Amino acid sequence: MQVTIIAGARPNFMKIAPIIHAIEKSKKEGNNIDFRLIHTGQHYDKKMSGDFFDQLEIPEPDNNLGAGGGTQAEQTAAIMIRFEIELMENPADLVLVVGDVTSTMACAITAQKLHTKVAHVEGGIRSGDWTMPEEINRLVTDSITNYFFTTSELANENLRKSGVREEQIFFVGNTMIDTLFKQRPNFKKPPVWDELGLKEKEYIVMTLHRPANVDEGAKLQELMSEIVNHSHDVPLVFPVHPRTAKILEGLGVSHPRLHMIEPLSYLEFNYLVEKAKAVVTDSGGITEEASMMNVPCMTLRDNTERPETITLGTNELLGTDPKAIQPAMEKLFAGEWKQGQVIPMWDGKCAERIVEILVKLK
Repeated sequence: MQVTIIAGARPNFMKIAPIIHAIEKSKKEGNNIDFRLIHTGQHYDKKMSGDFFDQLEIPEPDNNLGAGGGTQAEQTAAIMIRFEIELMENPADLVLVVGDVTSTMACAITAQKLHTKVAHVEGGIRSGDWTMPEEINRLVTDSITNYFFTTSELANENLRKSGVREEQIFFVGNTMIDTLFKQRPNFKKPPVWDELGLKEKEYIVMTLHRPANVDEGAKLQELMSEIVNHSHDVPLVFPVHPRTAKILEGLGVSHPRLHMIEPLSYLEFNYLVEKAKAVVTDSGGITEEASMMNVPCMTLRDNTERPETITLGTNELLGTDPKAIQPAMEKLFAGEWKQGQVIPMWDGKCAERIVEILVKLK
């Protein structure tokens, strides 16, 4: 079994790292399985140096397609054109895609056009929000996928409703949690910890990047005001995406407790999350990590493709109305936030289950 593994952005590498480790282990045990790692170059990330791959203990990609930039359509086309060449020159038995970035969809389409089977890690998750590019990527990818590796029973049900056969669905868990468990002992204190004199459970971590929250100046300003005004006297640590930083600068948003810093590495960021009083975010992946570390999480979105972080985790969906922040903060500071529970199959062994299945596929 020759598997071509696709990654298009930094979070994808967190998801594929444990799969690579499991393939390498399976190969050493004598199983007929090997992989080729392709980075589509969808997102340029200056932090993705050799150190990044060393930290994850994975090899640098066999090929970087360098297909970043441009509109959604231009990026999709560039990835498909370049991945077609790659797959024709290096045929595979299976193309494995993860998550919901443009690369996931583009490489799945290209593989099927070349009569190569596709496996989708995190298949079946849905937000129901077609304004999100990620939701379109999920729907298209899952409509042409052969094998689905899922994170929850709800994802399984979504696939069944769309006509996917039971034998195509494998409920295996969450590879992002595999990486979290493996890397948790290696979390690294960022310089900002000492610079700001941070203390455990006495600060809040923030991330905001979705257009619904950051593109409208007045809305973003109100969101920031509500967060600042109702977070008592604790520091707010906000690793800011450069695009969001420009918008905030233009709005003149500032406060002595609000510390806008450069984006952090995975190990540094999760060091902050693990020790935070709470997280305020509009990211999906962070809600998973916060839930597994039992850190209260407020999500500024109207929907989520990860409902298990709400039903079993520490996440609460606040919506995008800034007025929802005050009652949530009051609940947090009153010590009334819910505790995280066990999420089925999120046990750090997801990748092992995936590779056990792969070696049996024909």
